[in-house]
Amino acid sequence: MRALVLIGPGQIEWQDVPRPELAPGKLLVKIKAIALNRRDDWIREGKYPNIRYGGILGSDGAGIVEAAGDEKDNNWVGQEVVINPNIDWGSDPDVQSKRYTILGMPVNGTFAEYCLVDTDRVQPKPFHLDLLQAAALPLGGLTAFRALFRKGGLVAGQNVLISGFGGGVAQFAFLFAQAAGGRVYVTSGSDEKVARALKMGAFGAYNYKKETNYSDLWKTKGGFDLVIDSAGGDQINSFIKVLKPNGRIVFYGATNGLPAKLDLYRMFWNQLSLVGTTMGSDFEFNEMLKFVAKHQIRPMVDSIRPFSKLADSFGDITQPNKVGKIVFQV
Repeated sequence: MRALVLIGPGQIEWQDVPRPELAPGKLLVKIKAIALNRRDDWIREGKYPNIRYGGILGSDGAGIVEAAGDEKDNNWVGQEVVINPNIDWGSDPDVQSKRYTILGMPVNGTFAEYCLVDTDRVQPKPFHLDLLQAAALPLGGLTAFRALFRKGGLVAGQNVLISGFGGGVAQFAFLFAQAAGGRVYVTSGSDEKVARALKMGAFGAYNYKKETNYSDLWKTKGGFDLVIDSAGGDQINSFIKVLKPNGRIVFYGATNGLPAKLDLYRMFWNQLSLVGTTMGSDFEFNEMLKFVAKHQIRPMVDSIRPFSKLADSFGDITQPNKVGKIVFQV
């Protein structure tokens, strides 16, 4: 089968590799669609732990179950499924186990024509989505769902600010918060993305490259109950200034690095919380799929490309005007 393999630091190549051998407790999924994540690019660049050269990349995928390793699981054969990329989250819903990892490194992932997974790693595709849309869900959808609801405690009517609109997780946070009745605001470094967010119903959208006085700008909106962020850096202090008392900042990344300082005075006086999160439990994955189905949410897809273009598309993940996931038809 054809697969995209990490062969060295910064090096990926197409290889013909053996199709995975079916085993008890496993399902063989014929991959029909995949999506690209920043995680895939970080692994390619050597910026991720537990890298294994010779491994197949990819965490997002959807397809059709072709075979089951146990006769009792034959009911899955022929079903359209989405793959849960969690491996060994563990029994604690609050934090992942020490064994936790994610499909696509070091375990072989979805960037191949077939993927062998444990039987409990698949769920039926949400009925209103096609396989291309479903493939965009796993990593970004799960991360956003946990950040908003378990960590952020979002309820209807609250003001929520989502930074970096257009990114994989941020677009799901936007859609999920809207569906839950939140009053959603966004930031972006692109005027085109700002305009798109407003067209999609954002209560406010701001280009952070032009409007840097967060405090004066957003205090007129009554302040925010919740901020969802992936960048970190010094803008954390700007978010602190615009939170309501008892507000929360939930961050799932730190692409801008550490803040030079942290406004602890304002944090303790206003009873603010700064909360980290990553991915989510298997329970949250299943709840995320139910939420998507209930509210008929359709992922934002930036483009649909042939599988053969995957290796050449890694550089497009960070294109400034990209909105949503880059999806590939296998």
